[in-house]
Amino acid sequence: MAGFGDGAGGQAWHAAGVPADPITLIVGDEELLVDRAVGDVVAAARSADPEVEVIDLAPGGLETGRLAELTSPSLFGGSKVLVLRSSQDLGKDLAAEVLAYVKNPAEDVALVAVHAGGAKGKALADGLAKAGARKIACPKITKMGERIDFVRNEIRRHGGKISADGARNLLDAVGNDLRELAGACSQLVADTGGKIDDVAVARYYRGRAEVSGFSVADKAIEGQLADALEQLRWALATGVAPVLIVSALAQGLRGLAKVGGAPRGARGAALAKELGMPPWKIERVQRQLRGWSGEGVARALGAVAEADLQVKGGAADPAYALEKAVSDIVAARAVR
Repeated sequence: MAGFGDGAGGQAWHAAGVPADPITLIVGDEELLVDRAVGDVVAAARSADPEVEVIDLAPGGLETGRLAELTSPSLFGGSKVLVLRSSQDLGKDLAAEVLAYVKNPAEDVALVAVHAGGAKGKALADGLAKAGARKIACPKITKMGERIDFVRNEIRRHGGKISADGARNLLDAVGNDLRELAGACSQLVADTGGKIDDVAVARYYRGRAEVSGFSVADKAIEGQLADALEQLRWALATGVAPVLIVSALAQGLRGLAKVGGAPRGARGAALAKELGMPPWKIERVQRQLRGWSGEGVARALGAVAEADLQVKGGAADPAYALEKAVSDIVAARAVR
């Protein structure tokens, strides 16, 4: 998927240092992806010419006539990569100069124009595309599904594999910042050997108490007793308060009850508004609902209510109370 920056690295350069694609247009405002796309062009240039000169310019560093100077042949030879940052901010005269240049680009120069997208400077982006520029899309990643795809692609880039649920749990633990996510993906592959499951995510990102609790809840609700108990023990061993785990179990089951009791005809945004839950979470709960009955959900909620009383002072061993609650939830899933 070129939008994740992995389409730029395959660019081949001729042995003489001449770029096969002399013009590259990078469109979007996702900084990590933009930086990767630029880096891939530079890396491809350096693979052909280790001495390639890289010139990185903001609009303020490009005055009239400067482009002609930078792209003119050097007395000492050699190739160049010229990166124009925030090209949407170039004035009318400078944009016209760039468009005039790309009609007859220099043989030893690779021009990379970075454009944020949108209406500003659109004539320049359109002109570059029309001139045959190779286009790389780096749009802002805002949707949950796109972030999950990013995480899974990142893990794959490093030679690993992760499930969609594992990717969601990593997002819950790390947050939405792409640079932090990329670093977490690289570290997880290095630490686990590449096969990453929910247990591995919980083990390496257990500092977030709420994530550990929700991991236990998800596994219990999905009927995976062994995994739920393993994650419960991890959470308790790393200092997660039993009351937080009970809260996560209760929230997970209440989610089942809300989605299971929703009007049958409600879909998409209307259902999300009705339930006060984001669409991605509704989809996840709908998957978890398979195998549950209304009576089973009610029994599971009763088990959690009992565990809540016990961990708040009614039991000598809160860990045992939680293990029993998890076992009762898994058993309730089978009630018909």
